Amino acid sequence: MSSETATESDRWIRSYLPGPAEALHLVHFPHAGGSASYYRPFCTSLSDRFNALALQYPGRQDRRDEPCVTDLHVLADLVFDRLRQCADRPMAFFGHSMGALLAFEVTRRFERELNTSPVALFLSGRRAPSRHRDENVDLSSNESLLAEIRELSGTDPRLLGDDEMLEMIMEPLRADYRALGAYRFVPQPPVRCPVTVLTGADDPRTARDEAAAWQEHTTGDFALRVFPGGHFFISENVADVTGFVAERLSAVPLPG
Repeated sequence: MSSETATESDRWIRSYLPGPAEALHLVHFPHAGGSASYYRPFCTSLSDRFNALALQYPGRQDRRDEPCVTDLHVLADLVFDRLRQCADRPMAFFGHSMGALLAFEVTRRFERELNTSPVALFLSGRRAPSRHRDENVDLSSNESLLAEIRELSGTDPRLLGDDEMLEMIMEPLRADYRALGAYRFVPQPPVRCPVTVLTGADDPRTARDEAAAWQEHTTGDFALRVFPGGHFFISENVADVTGFVAERLSAVPLPG
């Protein structure tokens, strides 16, 4: 992922503040309905040490003219096809909520197809895929989707009162929830890379034991950190989260 490809001209990757030359790539995977810009404060906070990047999925912001992807496995294939171009450089992945599942699935593809892994996998705000829940979000109604995101506090309330912004949000949000509803975990060997799980103490969608169950999905080192807050605890704890991620990454040996 050269400095040339990690630019706004790249459909998939956003680089808000380039990191040091030859720095580790830390790729952020957005949540359902989310976009790359959500991670701007995380990327800028980490840019003194890492080349912190954020994925932009189809159907949102500057990609809003492209169709959304409603199958997580298809989206994982597409992200893998983009990131495999960078497989000669050490990378770490950070995914929140739906982004955690996607980061995990992309890691599986790295190991299966390329026999390599990210040096670290950070999974935030999501229960282990082997801990299935039927959440039964009504996708036919904007009101039910709005109730869901209000409960999770993942969207600026000012945007929810702006009809034009709401129209831009609803299509990718509905598509992502459709993808999550259809996702079923396919048992495969655990990943080999170190996994660090972050969870909110009061997250209504992920209990602590469901977060801890990610340990079953790796043969690498495992750590679990509980932060104060709900589902979007990372928004409330940007400095603590980025500090924790940087500390964990500094302890990871890079390939020679």
